[in-house]
Amino acid sequence: MCCLGKKLGPRILGRRHESTVPEVMYQVLEEPVNQSEVQSGPEVPQTLEDFIAEMKDERPDAKTFAIKLKSMVTFLEQRTRTAKIQEYLYRHVASSSIPKQLHCLTLKLANEHSTNAQARLQLPSAEFVPALVDNSYFHYVLASDNVLAASVVASSLVNNSLHPEKVVLHIITDKKTYSPMQAWFSLHPLTPAIIEVKSLHQFDWFTKGKVPVLEAMEKDQKVRSQFRGGSSAIVANNTEKPYIIAAKLQALSPKYNSLMNHIRIHLPELFPSLDKVIFLDDDVVVQTDLSPLWDIDMNGKVNGAVETCRGEDKFVMSKRFKSYLNFSHPLISRNFDPDECAWAYGMNIFDLEAWRRTNITRTYHYWIEENLKSDLSLWQLGTLPPGLIAFHGHVHVIDPFWHMLGLGYQDNTTIADAESAGVIHFNGRAKPWLDIAFPQLRPLWTKYVDFSDRYIKSCHIRAS
Repeated sequence: MCCLGKKLGPRILGRRHESTVPEVMYQVLEEPVNQSEVQSGPEVPQTLEDFIAEMKDERPDAKTFAIKLKSMVTFLEQRTRTAKIQEYLYRHVASSSIPKQLHCLTLKLANEHSTNAQARLQLPSAEFVPALVDNSYFHYVLASDNVLAASVVASSLVNNSLHPEKVVLHIITDKKTYSPMQAWFSLHPLTPAIIEVKSLHQFDWFTKGKVPVLEAMEKDQKVRSQFRGGSSAIVANNTEKPYIIAAKLQALSPKYNSLMNHIRIHLPELFPSLDKVIFLDDDVVVQTDLSPLWDIDMNGKVNGAVETCRGEDKFVMSKRFKSYLNFSHPLISRNFDPDECAWAYGMNIFDLEAWRRTNITRTYHYWIEENLKSDLSLWQLGTLPPGLIAFHGHVHVIDPFWHMLGLGYQDNTTIADAESAGVIHFNGRAKPWLDIAFPQLRPLWTKYVDFSDRYIKSCHIRAS
């Protein structure tokens, strides 16, 4: 206000003895905004310079000055809000859609699977099948319906391993992606590592009657139906803050209602003969040998994970239970501490022996049912909130070196910091295989894509 007074002179803001002038102005400025007046009033200045010029020409009284100033600020706030929401909407559309290049790759590999016997090889070959249940190997699990993303995780894992002959990677996919996934890894072996590709429909126990999460997912249409009208209705809401709208748009993403996103809670049943596995999300890149993780003493805990409440990054490393759970709901507030530190999915060590002695999986399903009963009022989206609840008291914190998060959220992560991490995680909308990926971070992922490969080239998949 003082700056405007200097620019406009005392005739508008009043001389020192006119003590009521500032009071009149502040009274107007503190009144609630009348949106209809702002929208139907005269055209407001587009910039501060325009506003100053107009005020110098018109020389209004203090009240009129305050009204026009308030109208301009409100208009600019609305314009900024609209631009922010449009950005969120465009990113939602871009991140939820399947790029035509990836769709092309899937179709070409499916065709190859049906016409080329080499693309239908048993994975692994018969001589290596015993290794699938041999606990002397390092067992990794990847659940994905994205062939290209899975190939990067696999390549980065094996290429950075000091003992690739000890690596067993179990890739779990859905029925529609099984043929393309098998074709890719049949035609692109990562010898001497052992790769298994298996579809969920090939697990005998995985039927509706035995897996509560399948029934829960059938009921979980509220993820979409609670936002009637879809993304258009969400964006049209003029009362909510942009970040709330962004969260609701994210809730519409198909991945949050995908079985691939829930599969990790069934690891003890999927791999009944294994004692320990490392679970990797398909948007990570392994940058170092992970074998030291197998020597970590979990102290009887089930889940080895990186905490996300401490660190210099205020966006990624400021997550506590209150960031994910609705503590205004009594069922949540009665049972949990809002300030308890959260942890991350993406790269987790799971002690399956210890897990089988707990009720973690039952707890997970119980809380999913409770959330459905409460119309998704306990939390809105994702598998991390029920994971935080189910693994409560069963988490062993590991060094943050092993899992760097946020490369899909913000572009201020430096290359040097990212390269110094053992595993980097492109969690967020800006996945490295999408056009909206951050260009300076994308090379950390594309270095594991062979762009000379005939399938990659024929689908016009490029580094940038």
